[in-house]
Amino acid sequence: MARAPSRKRFQIWAAVTAAVLAASTGCTPAPQPTGPPSPATLNVTTALDGFANEMRDAGAPAVLVQAKIRGEEWSRVYGVRSLESEEPARISDRTWVGRVTKGFVAVSVLKLVAEGRLGLEDHVSQILPEVDSLLRPPEQVTVRQLLQHRSGMPDYVIPMLQQGSLREVFDTPLSHTERLALAGTQKWERKIAQGFECSNSNYVALGMIVERLRARPIGDVLRTDIVEPLQLKGTAMTQSGLAPGDMVRGYITVFGERRDVSSIEMFVGSPDGGLISTVGDMNTFYSALLRGQLLPLAQVADMQSPLYALYGLGIGRWNDTCTNNYYYGHGGDVPGYGTFSVSSADGSRQVSMSLTHPPGPFGVKDNGIVDEMAETVVAALNAAC
Repeated sequence: MARAPSRKRFQIWAAVTAAVLAASTGCTPAPQPTGPPSPATLNVTTALDGFANEMRDAGAPAVLVQAKIRGEEWSRVYGVRSLESEEPARISDRTWVGRVTKGFVAVSVLKLVAEGRLGLEDHVSQILPEVDSLLRPPEQVTVRQLLQHRSGMPDYVIPMLQQGSLREVFDTPLSHTERLALAGTQKWERKIAQGFECSNSNYVALGMIVERLRARPIGDVLRTDIVEPLQLKGTAMTQSGLAPGDMVRGYITVFGERRDVSSIEMFVGSPDGGLISTVGDMNTFYSALLRGQLLPLAQVADMQSPLYALYGLGIGRWNDTCTNNYYYGHGGDVPGYGTFSVSSADGSRQVSMSLTHPPGPFGVKDNGIVDEMAETVVAALNAAC
């Protein structure tokens, strides 16, 4: 699929009036606070509205956005829940959120650390001895290296996609062990200075560690650790490929024919991308995390380290020019879907955005839309100082 056009038109969007926002085609506003929005909120929402309408013009079936700026909330829904029914999408609708799953898994890992049942410097093979036989690591790796994507562990995704036709791969569920076995078909190269190298296998192994120590499936642990305490009504680890009724349908094309990929088996229960959620739930999650409601603040600081890296323990970061600090969050891209969710360090300024991609051929590399989302969202938040 071709890369979406550049979104570097924030200055133009910021000049659009609130009346234009209210009249935007295909937008369903959520209930608003009494009185006009603040200039900071208006700057953010104008940029997000411009991006969402451009994505709709490019063929995206749906875009869902929620911004929270110092107590003011702005939500918009653009498009339809499915191209077949053309039923309007709702702000509470769920989508696949891809790699955003990793932040949730990282919290459950760090809860084990807080309880003294796991150490960040523990060797992974001490907890998961099968890693040695499945992956043949060139040296010992630690839990911290898995969280930071600094283990060098091969990614299982490419070997998975080579297992059959696209339909067969999409419709085949995999166990955690099967994912790591696929990663083990590639040589694990030793590097003198192993830096950040994203591999979904890292979080498969972390999910297995959580399951081994909790003696429960990772989805159950996430529910107990995060979903229930925060009352996240739309967030769950998938148990089957059957899409719930309140899920926005995503699409790809295969040999020119459109295929609904909302029901997809290959990511079911996967600790690296098996979560479905809503934009509101993601904002709640990151606000609670950064304010110390899920983990002690000392552990939150550990998640945000190292200071010289753009990726910590399960969360990425982007420059916050308003505070000379950082925004923290994650992006996610799975077939048919894109998500980006980010929050200021104090949880006071947030944006979560999910969309269904304009239907196009599936490719191994992402189509750049999530990068465009991140660029737009961060620029918008930096205009809300």
